[in-house]
Amino acid sequence: MLQVTGISKRFAGLQALDGVNLSIDDGGMHAIIGPNGAGKSTLLNCLVGRLAPDSGSVSFGGRSLIGLRPHEINQAGVARMFQTPELFDELSLLENMLIPTLARRDGAFAFKAWSRVDNQDGLRERAEHQLEAVGLIDRRSHRASSLSRGDKRRLGLAMCLVQDPRLLLLDEPTAGMSRADTNGTIDLLLRIAHAGLTQVIIEHDMQVVFSVASRISVMANGRVLAEGDPASIRADERVQQAYLGGARL
Repeated sequence: MLQVTGISKRFAGLQALDGVNLSIDDGGMHAIIGPNGAGKSTLLNCLVGRLAPDSGSVSFGGRSLIGLRPHEINQAGVARMFQTPELFDELSLLENMLIPTLARRDGAFAFKAWSRVDNQDGLRERAEHQLEAVGLIDRRSHRASSLSRGDKRRLGLAMCLVQDPRLLLLDEPTAGMSRADTNGTIDLLLRIAHAGLTQVIIEHDMQVVFSVASRISVMANGRVLAEGDPASIRADERVQQAYLGGARL
């Protein structure tokens, strides 16, 4: 589904990405792990058009994503949940949900001065269904600014899912969550995976990674150090050294 070939990105004297190759198969969950500064978030930013790579190619379903703007990549079927949720704080949870719901239906915004979004057939029901899926339906009328950090992440996830993406990119989806909320998020991600949605997850919580991932890529110093199934990654001495200083995963 997603093919990354030779992606490199430099910031002044820092080589953030150095010839990254990555292949994401259709279906399942692919985790990208590595120490801070390994280049994981920079790679995601190159995939969704927030950064232009210095070299290399990115193709999604056979279509090149290089040169496309972020909203064009989103409309092609790629949704990204940010490490810091980007919400409309003064709007309610339901209103936050209606914005991507409308964008998913129309592809781009049009001026409709006499049309109420929340009354249009199917939109409200679709938005409420996803709020229920992430456990926030009872707070649909609350302002997004009132949410805890963990709940903001769940709202951000719901805003991605309501678009029916083909590929979901998740940047540390459980950061800031309690263990109970983290376990709930693991269950949700597994349900999504079983429904056939392809996911790429960046995550530091190894319980999350080994609970949900069918394949894992390990990055270090801007490169992919190792790739394989969870069992082989656990046993890889290079991964143990780069990620945990030699301690076993």
